[in-house]
Amino acid sequence: MNLPIEAIQDKLAQIEVEENVTIFYACESGSRAWGIPSADSDYDIRFLYVHPTQWYLSVDEKRDVIERPLTPENFDIGGWDLRKALRLFRKSNPPLLEWLDSPIIYKEQTDVAQRMRTLAQTWYSPLACIHHYLHMAEGNFREYLKGERVRTKKYFYVLRPLLAIQWLEKGYGVAPTSFGTLVERMVTEPVLLAAIQTLIEQKRQGVELDDGPRIPVISAFIESELARLEQGISAPPNHPPTTELDALFRYALEAC
Repeated sequence: MNLPIEAIQDKLAQIEVEENVTIFYACESGSRAWGIPSADSDYDIRFLYVHPTQWYLSVDEKRDVIERPLTPENFDIGGWDLRKALRLFRKSNPPLLEWLDSPIIYKEQTDVAQRMRTLAQTWYSPLACIHHYLHMAEGNFREYLKGERVRTKKYFYVLRPLLAIQWLEKGYGVAPTSFGTLVERMVTEPVLLAAIQTLIEQKRQGVELDDGPRIPVISAFIESELARLEQGISAPPNHPPTTELDALFRYALEAC
């Protein structure tokens, strides 16, 4: 995969100047990080940043997200302020955990991101992640996959959270970003595995996957899993104290 790393890093440096922030971590998200990009896939660039300390000493709440319109290079760029990120980390937000696990890193300055990864090993809540993944799977299934003709590529956006739930249920730890790893470990039924592998190969080869007939074996798996999960999910637990996250936030303000 030939990545335009220098161009992406230039865009990040430009954002730092325009917004007066320090980007300490930036990575690829979405299909490229999952290992199943198409030739025309966007670059889903996500980052974490901090402001100068004085910015946080304010009575008023301030915007804690930076977003940019899609560029001609297909760069989809967005990031979260560290304080927002740590609040989401406290809730075991799966997209944030996946950013930290991304195999494609564009920038990692200081050890703040690594400290977050270390905390995630013991601090996150599998149950909270399961709730998030289930909500994601249900929404995409309801919106795109219920008819006889479906948005074929949306199968990935339902399969991935469902397989991540299975991963968590088996106690394997934080679900991996790689879609291939989830399929390899979680899918053992030969017909289902073959259908998913065919779908992956079609996407990698650039086959148009916007609209097509439903894939019975994959749809049956999805419907079965959704029905099972809807019967067995309890309420998320209370969040633990944030002492460690407060300490990490203060450390980052000095380190960055």
